[in-house]
Amino acid sequence: MMPQKLHIDVETYSSIDITKSGAYKYCESIDFEILILCYAFDKGPIKTIDLLQGETIPQSFLDALIDPEIEKHAHNANFERNCFRAIGHNVPIKQWFCSAIKSGYCGLPLGLGAVSEALNLQEEGKLATGRALIRFFSCPVKPTKKNDQRERNFPIHDLEKWEEYKRYCQNDVKAERKIGEILKNYSIPKFERENYILDQEINDRGILIDLDFADNALALDEVNSEIVGQEMKQITKLENPNSPKQLKDWLGNQMQTEVKSLAKDEIPKLIEEAGPGVVSDVLNLRLRASKTSIKKYVAMQKCVCYDGRAHGLFQFYGASRTGRWAGRLIQLQNLPQNHLAELDKVRSVFKDGKYEEVSALYPDVSSTLSQLIRTAFIAEPEHTFAVADFSAIEARVIAWLADETWRMDVFNSHGKIYEASASQMFGIPIEKIDKSTEEGSAIRSKGKVAELALGYQGALGALKQMGGESMGLSNTEMATIVKKWREKSPNIVTLWKRIEGYAIRAVRNPHKKHTLEQFKNLIFQYDGTALTIQLPSGRKLFYHNPRIKPNEWGRDSIQYKGTHQVTRKWWWIDSYGGKFTENIVQAIARDLLAHSMLRLNEEGFKIVMHVHDEAVVEISNNSSFLARATELNQLNRICEIMGETVPWAKDLPLVADGYITPFYKKD
Repeated sequence: MMPQKLHIDVETYSSIDITKSGAYKYCESIDFEILILCYAFDKGPIKTIDLLQGETIPQSFLDALIDPEIEKHAHNANFERNCFRAIGHNVPIKQWFCSAIKSGYCGLPLGLGAVSEALNLQEEGKLATGRALIRFFSCPVKPTKKNDQRERNFPIHDLEKWEEYKRYCQNDVKAERKIGEILKNYSIPKFERENYILDQEINDRGILIDLDFADNALALDEVNSEIVGQEMKQITKLENPNSPKQLKDWLGNQMQTEVKSLAKDEIPKLIEEAGPGVVSDVLNLRLRASKTSIKKYVAMQKCVCYDGRAHGLFQFYGASRTGRWAGRLIQLQNLPQNHLAELDKVRSVFKDGKYEEVSALYPDVSSTLSQLIRTAFIAEPEHTFAVADFSAIEARVIAWLADETWRMDVFNSHGKIYEASASQMFGIPIEKIDKSTEEGSAIRSKGKVAELALGYQGALGALKQMGGESMGLSNTEMATIVKKWREKSPNIVTLWKRIEGYAIRAVRNPHKKHTLEQFKNLIFQYDGTALTIQLPSGRKLFYHNPRIKPNEWGRDSIQYKGTHQVTRKWWWIDSYGGKFTENIVQAIARDLLAHSMLRLNEEGFKIVMHVHDEAVVEISNNSSFLARATELNQLNRICEIMGETVPWAKDLPLVADGYITPFYKKD
């Protein structure tokens, strides 16, 4: 009988640091090689090929590797796929199946060790010795007198460790296969499989980096840091003003109070407390020198491949609770915003100018460099970017889920949800809420902060976190906003309560489906292992080992096991109606973007990047007027596709807006 699955794991060597440069650059290194290959067909025995010690890959394996009828399975299959491509075996993405992605879909961690722990794997789990073995055999080593000045370890240098390394590789195949066994009853929907294939294609395609710009940005930052440091030293007379301890002591003496933190978000408070003078001058210099986002230019340098493009920037199922993508390497999901007028001009000055010219025109060099990070992503020659994003996607989704009529009327007409929200709360006609006037802008701001903070059962604390205090709102004003917002959005309040109630009901009644017809047929079910919430798209959200526990107010609530956002450990997480609602809304928004990207791909558009609710497409152009018109036609078609009715959300109004640009930016 012909095998159906080929389970694969490899151990490799490369002088490139994979954690900083990613799998694509790691595998294209001139010294990259596969050291150990372990594989198994279906449930058969695991075979080990010691390539470093002269064994060769059997023809039976190579035949199976290129056989389109045999599924290739690996944990983090993107890595194995890149490894075999590097040695001349370019196996199509469609043939690869990834147990890390299956784990992510099921609400489990992505890492093999972490998911082994979460599933309580014993014999088949990932061995804890792996990290040390990888450092010993798979990474360059520092030449020392003790190791005879060698730069790399081979089996001859520790045969016992080498045999252990082979067992480690074998065990990874066992673990991957066992995970597949445990999760076999949870099927990934067909469209999710299509989303994964497209994700891999986008990662393979990569995006062009303006390395000249990145290099010059870092050179400018280095000069600026030196000058700022000298200014601080001159004012404070400190030996090392960059030392937090020394600077805290100096500030404490100057302000006659203990300074506990020099965190970036704390410095503005200290400046306000100190008032004008030498202390504020020093704190402002400190702020200028603390733009950690400059490090993204370093990340660009480290991960750019020979083709000038950065690859592997997106992690499918990076957010296990919602299925949203996460950023990798350069972390595209948290790029600094820019508020620079004449962006083209500023970028040109920083790319070509000297420090004297740059600092004369833009004194806060570090801040400006931070705001220019997006512009380091550029379209390839004779191409440009068409950038399109959904308008207020989460607000649309929650209004649609809850069937909040007045909100749906807004999205079916003018779409000004911040103005409409303020109008509802304060009884002011919407036409009088004009953000171009001081009064209108203030009222709109209250509507905006309410919309951003309160949709997921947030209250006073959420308003503060979203900037309510910095707007000058008192606790009384914020409490009023919470009360009025909830009064004017009763269906959303009901949504929170019903979702929590159905989740609890499902946990109390295992194996029974509970369908919230009123709220777009959300289906809650507990199978004895995980609570699942089926979304309108057919995709499911997973909450493992749920249990009902009294919360701090004595009401029943749900705890489940998941990756804790702070500790990153597999542990108990508290949830409630608003949090479940947030997960559901963000997951649906993610599915809408995924649907749009599949449609864009079907029409031949080459997606190079996507961030939150926007897609970046590289389109052909030239300098002619006709080509410009063609560009606009393509942009309009992209926005049109993203605004199309989705089959599983027929009454959800979607709108996408976009622009054309030679480099990435926020319009």
